Amino acid sequence: MASTSRRALRLLSLLGSRRQWPLRELATRLDVSERTVRRDIETLRQLDYPITTVHGPDGGYRLGAGHTLPPLLFDDEQALAVAVALQTAPSTVFGLGDDAARALAALEQVMPAPLRASMQSLRLTRLQNYWEFPAPPIDPTALTAVGAAVRHRHVLITETLRADGSRPEPGDDDFLPARRVEPHHLVVWAGRWYLVAYDLADHEWRVRRVDRLHPRPTTHRFTARELPGEDLAQFVMRSHDRGDTPAAWPCTGSARLDLPAGVVARWAPGGSVVEHLDADHCRLTLGAWSWAGIAGILATFDAELTDLRPPELVQAGRRLAHRWATMTETGDSDDPTRLS
Repeated sequence: MASTSRRALRLLSLLGSRRQWPLRELATRLDVSERTVRRDIETLRQLDYPITTVHGPDGGYRLGAGHTLPPLLFDDEQALAVAVALQTAPSTVFGLGDDAARALAALEQVMPAPLRASMQSLRLTRLQNYWEFPAPPIDPTALTAVGAAVRHRHVLITETLRADGSRPEPGDDDFLPARRVEPHHLVVWAGRWYLVAYDLADHEWRVRRVDRLHPRPTTHRFTARELPGEDLAQFVMRSHDRGDTPAAWPCTGSARLDLPAGVVARWAPGGSVVEHLDADHCRLTLGAWSWAGIAGILATFDAELTDLRPPELVQAGRRLAHRWATMTETGDSDDPTRLS
């Protein structure tokens, strides 16, 4: 009986590792007859695992999705991978942090002692990355609605929300009418969720922050379109009008750059805003823990900077320029660390 149980668990692990398995290959992997494999599959089905039979020359068995969540089986490597993923899961959805902690506790409770020790050795401590702008969490209802529309290819009606999550009313300066879009992809970048969609009003591809949308699902289906460009990630990163707003920092400033908005948007820190001015110029608004920090980030673009705001940012730039000039003027000319 113990041998049968171990074999059934191994069979379950195999079924979960690949979309479909031929009967002969399962029998070879388990080193048993095909009849024994059929019997073990019936045992798993009695335990409510949704194993379907695929007929035909390329048929076999497939582990499908059931109406309830049956017990799951992980090998040691998979369990450790899940434990690390739960600890590093980004808290960009309301309640995800608590749910991840509960799932991690449940996983740890059923682990054998050696594996539990390995997992505890990988216990992580979350640290604030001061150079990564924090992302606001998303209402899971909105995220689910957008994800379902993408999956089922249903037209979505979206309304734009304010940065604080409130909905502008008609007559407000920031009110925008609802848009009908074809949602194609969800993309996560710099801790933020973006929707890549085709706007049916102006017939243009758009990138929108999901946390700034109030979605209204429809049942109208659409046919998938050819995406703009070959690289979806590059399209998102280079879209300057994706609905970003400056994140909360002690200091926030901006400058006019002699670079196209698409170039700056690709390399600007998450949580910054890129405004298109013309084909060769844009305005970048960003924050940091100091004015010198903002000036330093702006300097990384290696382009002409004008119209810096506010005055504190201009003063910080002058102080940095003086420090760099001092560094280049002092030191021995034979010193290999001297800047030239």
